[in-house]
Amino acid sequence: MAGGKSTAADLGAYLCFEDEAGQGLRPPKGRTWAPVGARPVVTVRGKGSGRVNMAGVVAYRDGERPHLFYCLHIYRGRKGEPKSFSWSDYRDLIVATHQHLGTPLVWCWDNLNVHLAGQLAEFAAEHADWLRIVQLPAYAPELNPVEGLWFLLRRALANFARWSWTALMHGAE
Repeated sequence: MAGGKSTAADLGAYLCFEDEAGQGLRPPKGRTWAPVGARPVVTVRGKGSGRVNMAGVVAYRDGERPHLFYCLHIYRGRKGEPKSFSWSDYRDLIVATHQHLGTPLVWCWDNLNVHLAGQLAEFAAEHADWLRIVQLPAYAPELNPVEGLWFLLRRALANFARWSWTALMHGAE
């Protein structure tokens, strides 16, 4: 970090990486098998609108095991329903992570427009005693370890059909 800045270790803080991903009822495509000459078919009920969005946080501190926190947001495709997380959902995730860990946080995330909301900046300024927010560079997924989590989740869900939103949510837990 730049001169005069405190690192997470100096603060006794957890270094937290946050990212989000989503999954619809249609499973991501993956390798599968079928008898020779037959096309593999994964049947899915429903019209396919809507999705389950996930926000995940991996928290690291030197000498301790990592912690994983997440929250889910269901979008069922209804008129007027929010499609994704709002700034207050991200605030609540930060607060829940802080309450669980009980230490200061250095919060690292990408430049998603909701992350740059003025309300979140005000929240961070009000809680500067335990929260530092660091913006990761654009298009740098290799810097965020949560990206690997989404890769593993999608690989596990490949060709795995769920019949309802409830079943998909329980499969994501």
